[in-house]
Amino acid sequence: MAEARVTIDVGNDGVAVITISNPSVNALAVPRLKEKFGEALRRNDVRAIVLTGDSGKFSGGFDINVFQKIHETGDLSLMPDVSVDLVVNTIEDGKKPIVAAVQGLALGGGLELTMGCHARIAAPKTQLGLPELTLGVIPGFGGTQRLPRLVGLSKALEMMLLSKSIMSEEGKKLGLIDAIVPPEELLKVSRQWALEIVERRKPWMRSLHRTDKIGSLSEAREIIKQARKQAKQTARNMPQHQACLDVIEEGIVHGGYNGVLKEAKVFKELVLTETAKGLVHVFFAQRLTSKVPNVTDVGLKPRPIKKVAVIGGGLMGSGIATALILSNTYVVLKEINEEYLQKGIKMIEANIRGLVAKGKLTQQKAGTALSFLKGVLDYSEFKDVDMVIEAVIENISLKQKIFSDIEKACPPHCILATNTSTIDLNVIGEKTRSQDRIIGAHFFSPAHVMPLLEIVRSEKTSAQVILDLMTVGKAIKKVPVVVGNCIGFAVNRTFFPYSQSAHLLVNLGIDLYRVDRVITNFGLPIGPFQLQDLAGYGVAVAVGPIYDKAFGNRVYHSPLLQLIMKNGRNGKSNGKGYYIYEKGSKPKPDPSLLPIIEESRRLTNIMPGGKPVSLTDEEILGMVLFPVVNEACRVIDEGVVIRAADLDIASVLGMSFPSYRGGIVFWADMVGPKRIYESLKEWSGLYGKFYEPSRFLEERALKGIPLSAPPSVSSSSRARL
Repeated sequence: MAEARVTIDVGNDGVAVITISNPSVNALAVPRLKEKFGEALRRNDVRAIVLTGDSGKFSGGFDINVFQKIHETGDLSLMPDVSVDLVVNTIEDGKKPIVAAVQGLALGGGLELTMGCHARIAAPKTQLGLPELTLGVIPGFGGTQRLPRLVGLSKALEMMLLSKSIMSEEGKKLGLIDAIVPPEELLKVSRQWALEIVERRKPWMRSLHRTDKIGSLSEAREIIKQARKQAKQTARNMPQHQACLDVIEEGIVHGGYNGVLKEAKVFKELVLTETAKGLVHVFFAQRLTSKVPNVTDVGLKPRPIKKVAVIGGGLMGSGIATALILSNTYVVLKEINEEYLQKGIKMIEANIRGLVAKGKLTQQKAGTALSFLKGVLDYSEFKDVDMVIEAVIENISLKQKIFSDIEKACPPHCILATNTSTIDLNVIGEKTRSQDRIIGAHFFSPAHVMPLLEIVRSEKTSAQVILDLMTVGKAIKKVPVVVGNCIGFAVNRTFFPYSQSAHLLVNLGIDLYRVDRVITNFGLPIGPFQLQDLAGYGVAVAVGPIYDKAFGNRVYHSPLLQLIMKNGRNGKSNGKGYYIYEKGSKPKPDPSLLPIIEESRRLTNIMPGGKPVSLTDEEILGMVLFPVVNEACRVIDEGVVIRAADLDIASVLGMSFPSYRGGIVFWADMVGPKRIYESLKEWSGLYGKFYEPSRFLEERALKGIPLSAPPSVSSSSRARL
């Protein structure tokens, strides 16, 4: 990693240009900045200062690696005091005018630094934002105080609470940017502006002192009150949103300087919260997924993938095709007859229309995307494809036949991928001679929306094919996570006990809707029963026998699903499942479900003494999620994932596990492996093998080793990856 540099260059005009140089996003090197500003302010030959960044970027903000070090050590002294020391005392209240010359991006501490300057000159299309809340903290370099004073309170709240960036053009209209000039004129105009401030031909603006855009105290308090209400709904369990509002209010009521002092104190408190630890962990975990030993570190270059064939135009196939054409990749969609083909094309068109309706795609780009799509009924168009993605139903013999056919129809370099969610790749490809080209491309539904792409490799899949699919994944804006080949792979395998434990609780007498409430209060968007309604029951029925065969006594069988299907319920698709679904209204609990639940309880007969068990919400949460942690331990132990952090990011992006809890393994370490082990041990004695702790969990719990620590290299199963 290149060392951070801050340089100073004084011109004949008496303007010192201070340049941040810290690849790749010019993260702030605070001690060096302070040193160079001190030098410029002391020098007699310096009349004014321009602050800029090199390589076409101003600054991406504070170095997030410092957060990681603080979380590892608990040492808050690693966090420099910036807001008062550097920004207020040195820059804003300095004796020489300072102008920020902004280009490319100014995010987080980078934007906060510019707001401490006396003017901001920007190049076109420069990204400006304060995304700190996505890391569990608040802006800590004075941003909570200066942004409302420069753009108005409502806009500032939107930018901070939603971590919503704006472009410099909007910044100019709002008053955040003083002028927009072409990149080649940026330094020249900034120098001139700084000199005009010296000569009093331009105002010497200290943004912390401004109040003209705040409005009256009563108006400001009402805006903050509404923002608090909204944040309680949209950012449950996340303290940084309310803390940010507290700090903003402090500055409005007691003045900007007091607000800056409170901001610095609250920032340091938030850095050590579990929320910040979880979100910072997820940030780095996502970056780590792009590092795959013996794939990304052996000098291979990705091959161009220009044309992809998708077999099957159902829900998954149409979603995959949509994602590909949105990235300007030519797609050949194959179906078995004209009727199914037209249905598939219509689903893709509907996906594109939906993105246009939500403002995520322009009409022009929608038309361009659809021009990359062609429907076919045979393999004649497969002769020049670079990749095939099979997305038909989970039927082994059908998939084997397709792979045998495409091996003959496609060129020898073509990647042969399957979107299977459960079936072993070796079984799918056993009738081919091309096992080195066979790979799993497991998308999550809806495929054009969900961000995770599980890349499944067998022992025979070549490194080149893995790298190529990783590159395709990034091109279609997915986060590719490379995993090993087993039943259910990483995410579905880890979470297979999730709905089963929820069913077990219902058969123990716990209210079904209470289970869903506990899970949503924890932070998942919907509970296990509503999720089953949404996904449809066909998937659960289809994979049931596969999980039975693979996992034996770890599977819990409940008659409830079969009973509600027998009652004519299919979930959201026919408006009746565990919930009632009516157009235009939220899902409602269904009282008529009670007799069916009672029948399931009668058939299972597991309630102690025939009476419902009494459990706290915390116990319900554990009984649903601890079996998932238990299976995650087996997935780690068997080497299905390269590192525990991969399972964390996969759980966040594939199962919507709350990111602020850091992912399933990170959360389990926060809870404590010993507590999880002891709870499972107790429940296995009461309710059977479903809860029996894994050997890996037992070992970690008894030795006091975190679940996320790398497994022993002596583990025989690590050969999988």
